[in-house]
Amino acid sequence: MTAALLPVADHQARVLSLLADGSARAPESVPAAGAAGRVLAAAVASPEPLPAFDNSAMDGYAVRAADVAGAGADSPVRLTVAGEIPAGAAAGTLAPGTAHRIMTGAPVPAGADAIVEVEQTDGGTDVVTVRAAREAGSFVRARGGDVAVGDPVLAAGTLVGPAQLGLLAALGVPEIEVRARPRVLVVSTGSELAADPRPELGQIRDANGAMLAAAVEDAGAVAVRRLWVADDVPAFLALLDAELDGIDLVLTSGGVSAGAYEVVKDGLGPRGIEFVKVAMQPGMPQGAGRYDGVPVVCLPGNPVSSLVSFEVFVRPALRAVAGLPRTTRPVVHAALTEAIESVPGKRQLRRGRLDRAAGTVRPWGPPGSGFLGWLAGADCLLDIPADVTAVGAGEPVAVWDLTG
Repeated sequence: MTAALLPVADHQARVLSLLADGSARAPESVPAAGAAGRVLAAAVASPEPLPAFDNSAMDGYAVRAADVAGAGADSPVRLTVAGEIPAGAAAGTLAPGTAHRIMTGAPVPAGADAIVEVEQTDGGTDVVTVRAAREAGSFVRARGGDVAVGDPVLAAGTLVGPAQLGLLAALGVPEIEVRARPRVLVVSTGSELAADPRPELGQIRDANGAMLAAAVEDAGAVAVRRLWVADDVPAFLALLDAELDGIDLVLTSGGVSAGAYEVVKDGLGPRGIEFVKVAMQPGMPQGAGRYDGVPVVCLPGNPVSSLVSFEVFVRPALRAVAGLPRTTRPVVHAALTEAIESVPGKRQLRRGRLDRAAGTVRPWGPPGSGFLGWLAGADCLLDIPADVTAVGAGEPVAVWDLTG
């Protein structure tokens, strides 16, 4: 490996440490109903029992177990149906020697201690014939049988998903404390970028800004603002100075290579941001450090390089700081459908299409870093180690599943 190239793992650690060191944002209280995808900052204890009252687990009849103790197929017991309890109704009291017709979820009447499911009866509405005995507690969901008052139901660090939201709703928890999501300022650079929907010759629309802002949100952070600036160092620094308040990460794209108009490198290099060459393709030029105390990560400008660099360096760090599980993409191994070559000394992350059923992966488009059309059609990245220069058809490769 060329001495000047930094191993991928070293730059990953650098970015992670930058964000972790600045991750002291206080937890925030949010409505529980809108907390999907957030991570609990504090444990939740149950404010009430669940279920809140004894209720029926079956459609059937509420009875006293003693009244049906001798019931069987050859010795049925007949009980007067003294009432009917649909779900949502008040339960009342069950007199000895009677039954109440009851629906699933309805409260069990006082005096009843068992439910006989309707399938073990004749379904009578005035008098019911019961053909099976039931012990006390049969098909009764006891008050607090799922969760008792004060039970710790969700631990700090829990990712809130559908099941957790259902529990919070059932317990009537209105708000929860969650970890704050990192707030990211996305800055695209380059005088070639145009705000006009019909750019002049030589100008382009800002694809990286839209792409990286979406990637930030998908990683569990917040893209606070999306900005772009021309290749003008004073203007670039003035923009940063005006926008840093409340920002946990500045994410730039472009201006980090060795050209004559590298605004990010020229502006931030003398101010403490370290620019390096990483042993990776695409995405060799990278930058990271702090500007006025705020973490800054500088990505290359070519679209493929920019998004691949985000996947490798930024996404795992954002998810780790947000407390999210699975900070890295799922990695599977699949057989190549065709042979590929790789640059010596560089870890190649190449676009691919994964056939999960067949266990194969197809290289998707040429390896160049400017093929945005091919990038949009890829669903995985082939991870070729730096010491591998060729992989033959049918050989297994590690694959990052971008859908997971």
